[in-house]
Amino acid sequence: MADAAVDGNRRVLVAADKFKGSLTAVEVAERVTAGLRRVVPGVRVEALPVADGGDGTVAAAVAAGFERREVRVAGPLGAEVTAAFALRDGTAVVEMAEASGLQRLPAGVFAPLTASTYGSGELLRAALDAGARTLVFGVGGSATTDGGAGMLSALGARFLDAGGEPVTPGGGGLGELASADLSGLDPRLASVELVLASDVDNPLTGPKGAAAVYGPQKGASPDDVATLDAGLAHFAKVLEEAVGPRAAEYAGAPGAGAAGGIGFGALLLGAGFRPGIEVMLDVLGFAPALERADLVITGEGSLDAQTLHGKAPAGVAAAARAAGREVVAVCGRLALAPEALGRAGIRRAYPLTDVEPDVATCIADAGPILERVAERIARDFLS
Repeated sequence: MADAAVDGNRRVLVAADKFKGSLTAVEVAERVTAGLRRVVPGVRVEALPVADGGDGTVAAAVAAGFERREVRVAGPLGAEVTAAFALRDGTAVVEMAEASGLQRLPAGVFAPLTASTYGSGELLRAALDAGARTLVFGVGGSATTDGGAGMLSALGARFLDAGGEPVTPGGGGLGELASADLSGLDPRLASVELVLASDVDNPLTGPKGAAAVYGPQKGASPDDVATLDAGLAHFAKVLEEAVGPRAAEYAGAPGAGAAGGIGFGALLLGAGFRPGIEVMLDVLGFAPALERADLVITGEGSLDAQTLHGKAPAGVAAAARAAGREVVAVCGRLALAPEALGRAGIRRAYPLTDVEPDVATCIADAGPILERVAERIARDFLS
């Protein structure tokens, strides 16, 4: 039982991320709300689904009142896909995974050397066409390791081989690069604010770079990783010759290695790097929602060591703790000790596995089980 006096008039803010593979962030909020109200029918609940810049970011923005805009763009292998961005009051939330994410590949197919970010550039261009003056570019969940070369090409850059022909799409083609020309970039980029929103701060290359750390998740073999890392290093070198020393500075900057190096491409466009969850909390209107809340419920599929390094629940908990609000978390799987949760500002975590020990069942029936978890939270904190 919570120490503070509790009653049905307490105001609850549900600000959780998705349970990947089971529930969207919107569905998490709906299930938690249903469970709370089963125990305390009159409880006031405000849902603010959150995301950290990766897949689900546009959906979170739309749930917060942004308009969903759809456009046909190139997927990671070139075939057209329907991708979405979110728009409100001159601010566009663009999620690179919508165009260039792993979910855009055929089931069971990886393309570590050939997947391109061209469609992400088309998505940014569509946001500019829609009149956006601020572009929040959420990166994560990518199928690509091309350093943002495809994205830059879609925005007007030219990357040519020794014969004067465009290099092959994807990170595997970067080794062919002989010259880069950024003079044709869309001029509107110079007059907008571009924010690179990411939950990783890796540099472009090296043992902590885009290829070494994230390439294997995209199907890259050890040889592929070596090819991709060398290609990214060569890409940065050619760009240094084209635009000067700032290219080398950006290659080593935090966030350059995000989403297969698309962070590097975004920095070349003048983007400012910020942790994804911080950006999204600002964009979604978290601060005023927090002011209205007495209890905050956050969460994601797995609460583990990665959660503490820029993931959505950690960002929500930090902001809530700073405002003096009590925070609990829901999750599918819990791999953090109570002490670690406490340091992150989370009073208590409620995993689905406390209700249903079988993990496969938790994944398959996450919604109903989450409602039962929310009932426990209501009994502990609201009744």
